[in-house]
Amino acid sequence: MKKCIVTVLGKDTVGIVAKVCTYLAENKINILDISQTIVQGYFNMMVIADVNGLEKDFTVLCDEMEKLGQEIGVSIHCQREDIFEKMHRL
Repeated sequence: MKKCIVTVLGKDTVGIVAKVCTYLAENKINILDISQTIVQGYFNMMVIADVNGLEKDFTVLCDEMEKLGQEIGVSIHCQREDIFEKMHRL
């Protein structure tokens, strides 16, 4: 299974989770785990997703998610799980 890590950071507003999850569902990406917190008005979300059903290039997905983030006023970052793990290995 190919997985990716999606992080979302920014000021809390209505609809962030809905818009990100809708985008993922429309692109046949299954959410495996999701965590979100709001601290003093700042929103933080991390999603682990299965990208086996993705029909477009992964870089296109990342670019579109970044653009979605700009549209809704947050920062969205998307990485392949294997790259994420290698970057955070001690």
